[in-house]
Amino acid sequence: MEVSFARCCGLDIHKKVVTACVLMSGPGSRPTKEIRTFGTMTADLLALSDWLASRGVTNVAMESTGVYWQPIYNLLEDRFHLLLTNPSHMKAVPGRKTDIRDCEWIADLLRHGLLKPSFVPDRFHRELRELTRERASLVGERTAVVNRLQKTLEGANIKLASVATRIMGRSGRDILNALVEGKMDPAAMANLAKRKLREKLPELERALTGTFREHQRFLIALALSEIDFLDEAIEQLSARIEQEMRPVDAALERLDAVPGIGRRSAENLLAEIGTDMSRFPTAGHLASWAGVCPGNNESAGRVRSGRTRKGNRYVRTILVEMAHAAAHKKDSYLAAQFRRLAARRGAKRAAVAVGHSILTIVHSLLRDPHSIYRDLGVHYFDERDRQAVERRLIKRLEALGNEVIVKPSVAPA
Repeated sequence: MEVSFARCCGLDIHKKVVTACVLMSGPGSRPTKEIRTFGTMTADLLALSDWLASRGVTNVAMESTGVYWQPIYNLLEDRFHLLLTNPSHMKAVPGRKTDIRDCEWIADLLRHGLLKPSFVPDRFHRELRELTRERASLVGERTAVVNRLQKTLEGANIKLASVATRIMGRSGRDILNALVEGKMDPAAMANLAKRKLREKLPELERALTGTFREHQRFLIALALSEIDFLDEAIEQLSARIEQEMRPVDAALERLDAVPGIGRRSAENLLAEIGTDMSRFPTAGHLASWAGVCPGNNESAGRVRSGRTRKGNRYVRTILVEMAHAAAHKKDSYLAAQFRRLAARRGAKRAAVAVGHSILTIVHSLLRDPHSIYRDLGVHYFDERDRQAVERRLIKRLEALGNEVIVKPSVAPA
């Protein structure tokens, strides 16, 4: 087979050790092989880097193993051409698996150019990823705490959530604070409601009549203090992310014009995919990497499944949230697409499809810095196939026993 890299290295990475195999080949000769094992402390990894440089290595390949590859990648990226690969794309022969054989197999595949690289953003976007993913984790923790708080209220038969839309809104928080302070008069607590919730005072008073015990008061106080801590942490993270995002403010403003995309969701998306779309030649490549396009599972000429493949779960989550937000935007193309698909395929499939469309729009906006978003409008699908829409509606009216005569309206002069 043709040799792509004369001096290359394959790394088999674990928590405590890294096994490296260097392949060096001269013109017309068989490659020589050197194998060494290093620790994963910073000094050990620097020794690995020096050893690879002393052997004249130019290209290094490694598996994406948990988070253990990240410090190695950070230390080696300035000295070598690195290639991170999906472990499922390079499985060795079963029954012959050891650390040494693994690194030899990786090095051999790299030497002949048989490895497919995974997308690794630059250092700036990798740091943004850590911040945005930590914020998403904290938001998830806050949601879990609120759910536990709601469970405690239900155990005391306090039906606050049955009347108030958000139990952690201003009115709900004041009522919860009153419960923690020991104020058990339902009328007095209901009177703490603000704005529209005051229209439901009689119902709210009934909902706040329960059997609230001392241990439940303790649990509610504990949950509220935890929510306050998480709110402060999320606010600090958001401020830091906004500061780090200043170099890409122009891209954020363009994305903010798309229905369903807000400032925070745009920050999360840019941290995951970056702003340089040269890594994704087309929007289809980006959608495939994110895992929001139909999968291929065909055998003997029959398509067995079109389930989406596993992609970047963070991007997929962000896009589905954007799709649901876009579905509530009136008079927009994305909302019309969501309703059209949800009627036939269900809301979940519609959300993935609309998320795919949003990602296609984002790819176009980031690829051309001078482009702006122009909505196709809520009537796009009707106007695209006007005759088919007319035939379908006429058929439905005739099925109900009506005689239909279609006469185009004439616009007034």
